[in-house]
Amino acid sequence: MKKKIMLLVFPAVSLILEVLPYGAVMCHFNPKGRPFRETYSYFDMVPFGNANFGPLLTGILTCVLLILAILALWKDKWVRQLRAVALLALGTSLMPFVLSLQNYSLVGAGISLMLLAEWTLARKLDAVPGENPAGDVDKKE
Repeated sequence: MKKKIMLLVFPAVSLILEVLPYGAVMCHFNPKGRPFRETYSYFDMVPFGNANFGPLLTGILTCVLLILAILALWKDKWVRQLRAVALLALGTSLMPFVLSLQNYSLVGAGISLMLLAEWTLARKLDAVPGENPAGDVDKKE
């Protein structure tokens, strides 16, 4: 039961970090000098409007992840869907790397780590009995 409660903790922490105005980064270039960097919430439309689609998609998928985690407390069948959505959210949280390393923040790294922890925990909970998470069947001798 403790592991199932942790399924709620990781997306909740991710959601709190996403709401903070420090996660999504936009680098604006200044013609008279050095470019300046602004940070936004993951749910802000400014990064999305400037072709940084990752933060908003990650925020939406984290909300879906939280709903699936609540459902997984009652029914184990939701853990497999939770695992798939966690992997998608992890992928979209790394999308700012496509633009540049400057578009990734420490808060964004924390969100990615929380999503990775969620995926890892869901993978362990979804493992078939007699099979380790790596996919190899345990041999008993």
